[in-house]
Amino acid sequence: MESNKNMLEKILAIGNLITQIKDTDVLMETILTEARKLCNCDAGSIYRCDNCELVFSYTQNDTLQRALQPGKKLIYTTFRMPINDKSIAGYVAHTGKELNIPDVYQLDNTTTYSFNPAFDQKANYRTGSMLTAPMQTSSGKCIGVLQLINALDEQNNVIPFSEEIIPLIQHFANIAAVSLEKADMTRAIILRMISMAELRDPKETGAHVNRVGAYSAELYEAWAFKHNIPESEKQHNKDLLRIAAMLHDVGKVGIPDAILKKPGKLTDEEFDVIKTHPIIGAKLFGDPNSELDIMSLDIAFCHHERWDGRGYPGYVNVADGNPMPDKIAPNGRAIGRTEAETSLWARIVAISDVYDALSSRRCYKEAWEQDEVFAELGRSGGTQFDPELIEVFLSISDVVQSIRKKYPDLEES
Repeated sequence: MESNKNMLEKILAIGNLITQIKDTDVLMETILTEARKLCNCDAGSIYRCDNCELVFSYTQNDTLQRALQPGKKLIYTTFRMPINDKSIAGYVAHTGKELNIPDVYQLDNTTTYSFNPAFDQKANYRTGSMLTAPMQTSSGKCIGVLQLINALDEQNNVIPFSEEIIPLIQHFANIAAVSLEKADMTRAIILRMISMAELRDPKETGAHVNRVGAYSAELYEAWAFKHNIPESEKQHNKDLLRIAAMLHDVGKVGIPDAILKKPGKLTDEEFDVIKTHPIIGAKLFGDPNSELDIMSLDIAFCHHERWDGRGYPGYVNVADGNPMPDKIAPNGRAIGRTEAETSLWARIVAISDVYDALSSRRCYKEAWEQDEVFAELGRSGGTQFDPELIEVFLSISDVVQSIRKKYPDLEES
């Protein structure tokens, strides 16, 4: 095993990495990946505290992952459990004390906590050793639990976690907790911005924007895998996109209520007003000073463009909304952007947004069945949407549908 000094240096380096990540979901993925590298373990999970409950929020498992096709992701269901001393994770969150268990099937009869073998039985997996640590902020508040499973030796045999690594993992978990707390604050601020739009447009809910952000991040990751994008670049872009995609329709705050909340069909004139929301959204990021600002502006401005050039707003000046002089169609309107004239980010969000709209109930329509939604998207590749991205999106339909369950609308929850 590496010396404590080398391990501590690694932890400090990882700490610098995770403090730069802005999105909560991407951050949890990175935290778990790096923690498992430190311990050389097969699997792990992160639970988040929500009042008096723990929420199963993220998981990884190399053994189960290897059984999937390259590029595919594990599908898992979130669940809740009480924070008490009955479960292993609950005990750690409740007491603030880490647990290092050599074999969860050989627990001492005197322990108050027990191991639930239901997951092992369903997944045909064998959990052995387990190291569980509380994730505590600088104020001592426990915001979650980091659980590492099945430490491995050099021959990939399951062994107990070393006692020497416990204080190092606890230190890492606390660094991770501070980063998660900051990421939570970032998402909360964005959702408050979205809530302003929600007051204007009932369709623009926190659940909707969280789903669009999550779909977009997963679509990009699958596309990046196909294109052999380096891991560091992939994670960086995924982090930015997860947040920027949530702000795709923020320009709707500038659309009059009479149009935005109209229950019936819009007139041509009213729809022309609706079509100004990308320009309004772009103006909100009109003085970008970060990569996130630049991506957010681009997505807000271009997510209604089409692959065939029939989208909107087309080539217009953000400042006044007028067509660019050399980009005016015979009807006097701006020429639309075609194919890759629109950024990858906007093309991704365009698919995610339409998928969620078709899959969701609205005052003017019922939710479509999933088979119908995916069939419609498939037919729209090469006309409305980037055909390659549509192909990739359809290939991750299982992940996409699991995201819908993770962020249900209030009427579905």
